[in-house]
Amino acid sequence: MIKSNFHTHSIFCDGDSTVEQMVNSAIEKGFTHLGFSGHSYMANADVYTLNEERMEKYINAVLDVKKRYEDKLKIFLGIEQDCFSDPQTYPFEYSIGSVHNIKKDGKLLFFDIGIEETKRIIDEEYNGKYLGFAKDYFATVANVIDMTGANIIGHIDLCSKFNERLSNTQTDEYLRYAEDAVASLIKTGAYFEINTGAMARGYRTAPYPSIEILKMIYDKGGKIVINSDCHDHAKLDFAFEQAQNLAKKVGYTEHYIFDGNGFIAKKFD
Repeated sequence: MIKSNFHTHSIFCDGDSTVEQMVNSAIEKGFTHLGFSGHSYMANADVYTLNEERMEKYINAVLDVKKRYEDKLKIFLGIEQDCFSDPQTYPFEYSIGSVHNIKKDGKLLFFDIGIEETKRIIDEEYNGKYLGFAKDYFATVANVIDMTGANIIGHIDLCSKFNERLSNTQTDEYLRYAEDAVASLIKTGAYFEINTGAMARGYRTAPYPSIEILKMIYDKGGKIVINSDCHDHAKLDFAFEQAQNLAKKVGYTEHYIFDGNGFIAKKFD
């Protein structure tokens, strides 16, 4: 079974657990690799992201456990870089490129804050049309690697996070927007994430991406990383078996892990 995670948040951004709690949970669960990926700073999401003070504390905390637990666990210092954040100056070991905001009419709309805000954005900014919201989202995520220089594409269909609660559906048009984004991202060589985070927080019953989008990624030769987008140390390996089974269902036989020098393939059990 998968014993690694590279999408991990802590109390320094929007996580509920300390860095040390995450490390101890990883060791207890038999993990071999753990990567931290605090949220890059966004002014419109100050409380959820790493401002200058929290960034320094985050880096120091991860480097501390990296050294103290080196005989038990391989720990890596990464960042989840939002496409609308300023470029990073610290040499992180890897990065996840994500889209949490949509820019519309010169405004940044932070849709990932919750169900009510997502609904408000769709209703007020897109006249209640989910497809308009999804179109702008996928047009942005298509460029997320060019905008961030990241190694991993985070939750490619994050725009669907609250769909099960809001009764939004994947239409053929929606899937065409997604396929255009996948086609652009394949060219970057970045790794696509299968992400169980919204499942752990009760918003979804299946991982990101949907099976239809994951099949597009597989058919176009995309490589995958399985992550829990963990905010609570008790859920570090949440639904990993379901994520692995989803990957197998579309044809994958392996996933990739970061080992400090690059990404290496690991066969599924």
